[in-house]
Amino acid sequence: MDEDEIGGAIAFLALAERLKDTLRNSRTSGGRTESTADHTWRMCLMALLFGEELGVDPWRLVQVCLVHDLAEALTGDLPAPAPRKAGVKEAREREAMATLTMTLPARHRQRLLALWEEYEARATPEGRVARGLDKLETILQHAQGVNPPGFDLGWNLGYGRGDTAAPPLLAALRERLDAVTRARLSDEAEAVRLPGTP
Repeated sequence: MDEDEIGGAIAFLALAERLKDTLRNSRTSGGRTESTADHTWRMCLMALLFGEELGVDPWRLVQVCLVHDLAEALTGDLPAPAPRKAGVKEAREREAMATLTMTLPARHRQRLLALWEEYEARATPEGRVARGLDKLETILQHAQGVNPPGFDLGWNLGYGRGDTAAPPLLAALRERLDAVTRARLSDEAEAVRLPGTP
């Protein structure tokens, strides 16, 4: 890389740092609001752990996971339960990705944009698996975190079903996380009962 390319890469990394302050709807088990960077880190860890068993290239999967929410450095996070208009979020994020990567050398910009599109389009096995891991990581965080008052944890049970149905390991992980969600819902229902009531 020449000096201009190094400068452009540093400018990109400085802008991407905003993901550390992009907050999500989820909270950690300690009660702190989760950032998009937190979510992405654990999703990449899941890709590293499960990639081979999911029948995909683990390194390619980690790359797709790393960039899947990169646009949120500029757009912010849209909570998973929030209503959406078809195509609006994707268009905003596509524009944000173009802005974020504009200072990178063309080869790096093209690679990051292609990885992001791979996730969005579910165009490859890695893109489809990354989509499933994204849903599973969110479900896990909701099941494990200290959720805000009024949060509907039961929402987890329907979230991302199509993205987590295959391959079999994704489905098995989903089944386990659904069981964790149901147990927590049962515990929470138990906690709000008055003593002496059925």
